Amino acid sequence: MSSTLPAKPLLLYFADERANAERIAQAGALNLMPIERHRFPDGELKLRLPESLPQRLVLLRSLAQPNEKLLELLLVAQTARSLGAEHLTLLAPYLAYMRQDIAFQPGEAISQRIVGQFLATLFDAVITVDPHLHRVATLHEALPAGNTLVLSGAPLLSDLIATHHSAALLVGPDEESAQWVAQAAARHGLEHAVCRKLRHGDRSVDIELPHCKLAGRHVVLLDDVASTGHTLAEAAALLLAAGAVSVDVAVTHALFDSGALSLLRSAGVSQIWSTDCIEHSSNAVSMAPVLASALRQIETAAVGEFVD
Repeated sequence: MSSTLPAKPLLLYFADERANAERIAQAGALNLMPIERHRFPDGELKLRLPESLPQRLVLLRSLAQPNEKLLELLLVAQTARSLGAEHLTLLAPYLAYMRQDIAFQPGEAISQRIVGQFLATLFDAVITVDPHLHRVATLHEALPAGNTLVLSGAPLLSDLIATHHSAALLVGPDEESAQWVAQAAARHGLEHAVCRKLRHGDRSVDIELPHCKLAGRHVVLLDDVASTGHTLAEAAALLLAAGAVSVDVAVTHALFDSGALSLLRSAGVSQIWSTDCIEHSSNAVSMAPVLASALRQIETAAVGEFVD
């Protein structure tokens, strides 16, 4: 072990996440370099990392549309090790494949366990935001890397909501959202409640509103992730029919597909807010300062591995 403090870590990123990488690097005073990426006509990828790497390396990759990105992580991690990196941190503001934590039907792949183990073999530390965990208590159970940190977008979304509606009613669209709604509500002393959901398919749901006063309220639907928008749209329409003055939507991960925003608008949703964990036109809250702070925690732990 060396008694000399190692150089600070380098933050690597792909071109499609440059804006977020720059925000994080600025917030954390990090060095920043892109990964060169080329796609061959047959679809194969060629990646190129900087030739000279520090011992500690951070890779930013938010795992929306994850399948090809998981291959990128494999190529980057193994190449970085071959170039001398000794401690690799994955900064994944959105972490995919976390919802399938059991086999609901015989023969189903338990993707959370498989992908989690895969990432744990590549990275020494993983930082993410609001992973979609339900039947496991901690991220480390799903992703047994040496160090895992879970952050939440709920507090910052709560701050934003409070600037618009000081007495908003926060509502979760289903029981699974309860943890994030409660956290956001507690930050500013807001009232909160949760709907019940019966899902018939990816685009077909039935919603039962909570038993609380809705008439005359400014309601904000809050969740960790939204994709098709059908659950939120159904809840919004019911809330407005029950007398809500307005319904806004706030989510950590804007996985919205091409028709989601139009669907929400047609259901009567006024404002649609998200964090920048996934780049989207609805981004209204930057997680960069929180992510940079988490990286400093990982850095403090990692430096101890290299210094006597």
